[in-house]
Amino acid sequence: MTGMWWLTALWAVPMAGGAAVILLPATARPFVRWAALAVSLVVLVIALVLALRFDPAGTRYQFVENHPWIPSFGTGYILGVDGVALVLVALTAVLVPLLIIAGWNDAGAQAKSTHAYFALILAVESMVLISLVSLDILLFYVFFEAMLIPMYFLIGGFGADRPAASKAAVKFLLYNLFGGLIMLAAVIGLYVATANSPVFAHGTFDFRAVADAARFGALNISPGLANALFGGFMFAFAVKAPLWPLHRWLPDAAVHATPATAVLMMAVVDKVGTFGMLRYCLQLFPQSAATFRPLIIALAVIGIVYGAIVAIGQTDVMRLISYTSISHFGFIILGIFAMTEQAQSGAALYMVNHGISTAALFLIAGFLVSRRGSRAIADYGGVQTVAPILAGTFLVAGLATLSLPGLAPFISEFLVLVGTFIHYPAVTAVAATALVLSALYILWMYQRMMTGPVAVGNDKLRDMVPREMAVVVPLVALLLVLGVYPKPALDIINPAVGHTSSGTAQGVAR
Repeated sequence: MTGMWWLTALWAVPMAGGAAVILLPATARPFVRWAALAVSLVVLVIALVLALRFDPAGTRYQFVENHPWIPSFGTGYILGVDGVALVLVALTAVLVPLLIIAGWNDAGAQAKSTHAYFALILAVESMVLISLVSLDILLFYVFFEAMLIPMYFLIGGFGADRPAASKAAVKFLLYNLFGGLIMLAAVIGLYVATANSPVFAHGTFDFRAVADAARFGALNISPGLANALFGGFMFAFAVKAPLWPLHRWLPDAAVHATPATAVLMMAVVDKVGTFGMLRYCLQLFPQSAATFRPLIIALAVIGIVYGAIVAIGQTDVMRLISYTSISHFGFIILGIFAMTEQAQSGAALYMVNHGISTAALFLIAGFLVSRRGSRAIADYGGVQTVAPILAGTFLVAGLATLSLPGLAPFISEFLVLVGTFIHYPAVTAVAATALVLSALYILWMYQRMMTGPVAVGNDKLRDMVPREMAVVVPLVALLLVLGVYPKPALDIINPAVGHTSSGTAQGVAR
């Protein structure tokens, strides 16, 4: 299916919208929020059109756009979407309007701050979307790195504790820039390798061409070089995802950013890292992926257990939730590198479900913290008495985070574990301990914060207001719908994962 500029519109609308928002006069401050929300809703409509017109039984990449960019460098403006990219596009398009509503009052009192805050959110959305739909490796890399800049300003410029937020933003930027520099060397090395390959007349960044050559063993790259290039890509994606032990930047960034910014980072931006592993690491370097699979699986399992254990010991509710994400990213990476179709389908679905459940839990916790002015779990107690709707939705989001059957994350985690068990039964057993640990940290947190007598200072906490309900209700609905009927998402994901899995198997066999 040809593109008809749908994918260009997908990322250009939020980019142009962000530019328009920042250029609005200071007197238009009350209009800025509504303008940003309107732009994000237009993006959601475009994503829905793509989803409705996408044919799971059709060609692998659909809505393809292919135009010259820098022909002398073998790079083009090539866009296309497969099933995995499509569900992540849909996740991004659904979450951003909700995050704009959730962060309605997060920008502060100054008009310029309001303009900048919402323009930066739209810029991040634009860059994530073009990264997901890019089929040119250099184009992907440019926006993979560029999205760090607006995220840096969102983290450092709008947190409640500005000095701590600025420090966390610098940590976020340095970690991810270093990973990006390593990846840049690998991107250049891959281009040189294609230039020296007899398959290509000159070097190319066309992902489809390079992946096909790797699949049929036509790249003629030495194992040592292939391993080095794989390592460059994998390192950058492991920092962004993040994979233990490269996770140290995440808790600080999540805690000191605004809740909406933290969710944008964990539920949207970080998914580009796991998406990159599934698309680029496995398909461009199948033999290297197979070589390093035991090491990556070991790190993923450590991350699963480590994140869960550290979460149990947290006294800060926002930091606790951020550590749960480290554990969940471990499950996603485990599913990707288990290299079975079941596990990879589960990992792709997990990316979506984690985004929804983390958004719900983190935003509801953020609403509570904004009322009480404290992130300390010990300062709460009896919240369900004074704010029953807030406590009830917090419980549903928490139960989704611990993968309760009937809620969306369960089926994705189940698929990852079943698919991994085929080749790694012992690893699966260790990873499954996180199911018990997650129940411990979620239910204990809920017990301390929501049950029992009303703690001093909590008696006047108000329940959710309509604006907050407008954010939480769609997220809870998605958790319920995808929990009992994940078939529509899996029908889109499975063909793309089947292509990836068969291509990787062919590449390894050669």
